[in-house]
Amino acid sequence: MNFEHLLVVNDPDNPLVAPLTREELWFGLLCRAEDSRPFLPGLEACTILSRSDTELVRELRFGNSVIHDRVTLQPMEWVRFDTERTDAHAGGSLTISIEEPAPETMVLRFRYRTTLTEQGTGDDVAYVEYIKSAYHQSDVDTLRVIRMITESGRIQ
Repeated sequence: MNFEHLLVVNDPDNPLVAPLTREELWFGLLCRAEDSRPFLPGLEACTILSRSDTELVRELRFGNSVIHDRVTLQPMEWVRFDTERTDAHAGGSLTISIEEPAPETMVLRFRYRTTLTEQGTGDDVAYVEYIKSAYHQSDVDTLRVIRMITESGRIQ
């Protein structure tokens, strides 16, 4: 299954939403890479197994389920989470990119690639739509948490 969507971060036509700088947005994405617990409900532990300047290997613990992933960083541009396929997890990747399509406008592009199939009928189609909806809501929550992190760090 391939799925992607955009979330508007900065919209000059909406003065009710405080704009974020690229640096603030990137810091929030780094927080998600370092410790995803505030971003993923049900995640009990996020352990870094190894790291380099541009990569983290992590173990994520959801109750009895353990997932391993690799986080690749292109500083100030994008972060990619590659999850191993297991019997309990479909595996795949999520890339979150920072984009500026117009002056004073910034968006996050979420691009999912999974081993789930989009082909099928009936319940299969409903399941894929449910997964896409869950991904979208998780991404809305990611932006919300990044805004909370930013607000808590700003000088009042």
